[in-house]
Amino acid sequence: MMTGERDDYLVLEVDDLHVDVLTGIYSEETHLPQPLRISVQALLQHEPHYDPETPLSRSKNYMDLKHAATDALPKDRHFTLIEAVADHIIDTIFLQDEKVRHVKVKIVKLALSERGESIGITLARWAR
Repeated sequence: MMTGERDDYLVLEVDDLHVDVLTGIYSEETHLPQPLRISVQALLQHEPHYDPETPLSRSKNYMDLKHAATDALPKDRHFTLIEAVADHIIDTIFLQDEKVRHVKVKIVKLALSERGESIGITLARWAR
């Protein structure tokens, strides 16, 4: 996530969630979900300083990011492309909180890995 050279920023991150999603040609043929590894980053409008007493409402709950990449994905919907899965996650996070300025989602298709390599996509979007 690129910001200005001297801008401060806050990024919340949830990495390496293992999620089974109906996606791709294999799921379309078998009606079985594929295992994905999903990581999410959300760039937030932030406070100039966080005191020990700063309430959670001045940031964002990490569990919101996890929810967007797990429970908020429709279990009965087939996503032809993993790009559409990432798009759904991004839309969900933007709807959750107006403080979110940018979201990046990385998805790795675990079924394609033969020797531990990561094969997948990264989709990123700025708030509109």
